Amino acid sequence: MKISIAIPDSALKDESTQLDKSRKASLIARACAIFRIDTIYLYEESGGSEADRFLLSLILRYLETPQYLRKALFPKIDELKYAGILHPLQIPHHSLLANPKYLKVGDIREGVVLHHKGKKFLDIGTFDPVVYYGKEHEKKRLTVQIKTVVPTVTVKEISESEVKQYWGYKVKERSNLLKLLTEWKGDILMTSRKGKNATQKHLDYYVQSEKPMLLVFGGPDRGVYEMLGQRINDISNAKVLNFFPNQATETVRMEEALMGILSILNFANSN
Repeated sequence: MKISIAIPDSALKDESTQLDKSRKASLIARACAIFRIDTIYLYEESGGSEADRFLLSLILRYLETPQYLRKALFPKIDELKYAGILHPLQIPHHSLLANPKYLKVGDIREGVVLHHKGKKFLDIGTFDPVVYYGKEHEKKRLTVQIKTVVPTVTVKEISESEVKQYWGYKVKERSNLLKLLTEWKGDILMTSRKGKNATQKHLDYYVQSEKPMLLVFGGPDRGVYEMLGQRINDISNAKVLNFFPNQATETVRMEEALMGILSILNFANSN
């Protein structure tokens, strides 16, 4: 089951401090990594702000990036001042292995292109960068596979389709939710307490479907019905389901709904 999620840029609105906003972004990143989310779409919503959108996108991308590449790819800015206290994702490409003698032919790693004295190199997280002969520009992030380790380490670029294990999520921004939904090629599952209660029949359909799924969440102030109005009925291959039919709380926060719904889908997919 290939799942992407869509969350509004107002997702951090209900947190008052940058520390709390950063922690919430970290919870979203952790949930997406645990459940192997393919892409996180951040869509603009009337309750969102440019500052929150930038912070959320930045922290999601920062946490997905291997630790050894962050210094090259992210500047020292105020929005990342709490990054050091956020929980790491510890996903497969976050290898902390630095000694090249432990590398094996066929290993896959992330790298970033560096320029030094007129030559190009790749930092792949080992003590010394490896020579790079490709055409990509400086600070371009690449996925590479180890070709040789003796007498020197050499690598080749590979595509995403060649990586068989989970290799992190992508973060993409969209101008509005409706445009994202109408362009999506696959199943759309929107979440709302106003939707029909999720049933085993619904779960069986999504588990058996070969189409990619887009799991859509509303914001702290407005749900998907308020955002889309009557246009919600015109979206193809879409269902609106309630996964918390007996909730005792007045609301379910987005990060709670994200973890809960992904847990249910994951359990259904494992049986």
